[in-house]
Amino acid sequence: MFKKNKTQILFFILLNLFFSINSFSQKNLYAGIEIGRRAIKTSILEINNIKKADYKILYFSNERISLADHIAASGEVPQDDVNKTSNIIVDQLKKIREEFKVPEANIFIVAAPVFSSARNVDALKNKITTLTNKSVDVINVDEEAKMLVKGAIPPVDYSNALLLDIGAQTSKGGYIDELEDNKLEFIPIELDFGTMTVTDAVKKTVVNQSQVNDMSTYQEKSFDFNIVLRKKIKQMLDANPLILKKEKIYLSGGAVWGFSTLYFNENVKDHYISFTLEDVINYDAVLKNNFTKYSNLGKTDKEVARVLSTYDQKYLISANNILLNLLESVPNIETKKIYFVKDGQVTWLMSHIADRSKKVNTNF
Repeated sequence: MFKKNKTQILFFILLNLFFSINSFSQKNLYAGIEIGRRAIKTSILEINNIKKADYKILYFSNERISLADHIAASGEVPQDDVNKTSNIIVDQLKKIREEFKVPEANIFIVAAPVFSSARNVDALKNKITTLTNKSVDVINVDEEAKMLVKGAIPPVDYSNALLLDIGAQTSKGGYIDELEDNKLEFIPIELDFGTMTVTDAVKKTVVNQSQVNDMSTYQEKSFDFNIVLRKKIKQMLDANPLILKKEKIYLSGGAVWGFSTLYFNENVKDHYISFTLEDVINYDAVLKNNFTKYSNLGKTDKEVARVLSTYDQKYLISANNILLNLLESVPNIETKKIYFVKDGQVTWLMSHIADRSKKVNTNF
């Protein structure tokens, strides 16, 4: 009788342990759907250590749809876009819930700041909520940089790092300052230039516009424009002296993605790719003097081909001029640790997870 009861007790202990482990593992699963400017992106993460930004991307989907262009044209989200967006989100949520079994409290849906300018944004939000029973948060443009920093920098490095995202129009980011009583202060930083704005500015300096597409002319004018870039970067650094005390520099955006993909030419699986100023200088030489190397590489490497289909040589030169001038303007750069934040698509989701973690101080 005792042996029978002992067997039953052991069985129930093991069963309870199984469900406990299963329940615990589910708490580490998070999912986010971002309604972006030109795509709807879905990410599912398994978090191992949020403080060190140790995670796995279990699933990623990127469905292209030109939402921002349609908003700019009409001032609202067209009904067709409302329907398409809602249907995509319904399908993705089904996968999140049924296939990955992500807990409801760990599922987030956000929309890019551009949606705040749409007159009928509530129609989109209400339809999604009706169909999915999930709310949609439109990212506040004033909070975007803080969210970027919180999600891109591992929380363990909050006090000792800065982040700059080199975008198309501008470059923005910031750093976190530790105050008294365990409080934090977010300090935003911004550079007026991005990849596209630098390229456009350089083209305007070409006196004879019939030569604007001549690469030798563009490179000459691009070199001259570095004076303007360095001045703007110096103004940004001078206005934020604490930047120079940070030991780690995290960089994101298309400019750094292009550099890391073309230069390293390998599928780096790490979430943070370490590099040096010397790497950027070496890449710059190939970019400007031997671009056929990358053109030929793009014929066999899909990721390289993706970069080259996104940016032509002029845009890549502009992007790297921003990156190179930034790093060269930081004193003692050789003592700093520099990282490319590879998974830019999940930074907002990592920010949401950090906000809800008891292990991370987000007391701003």
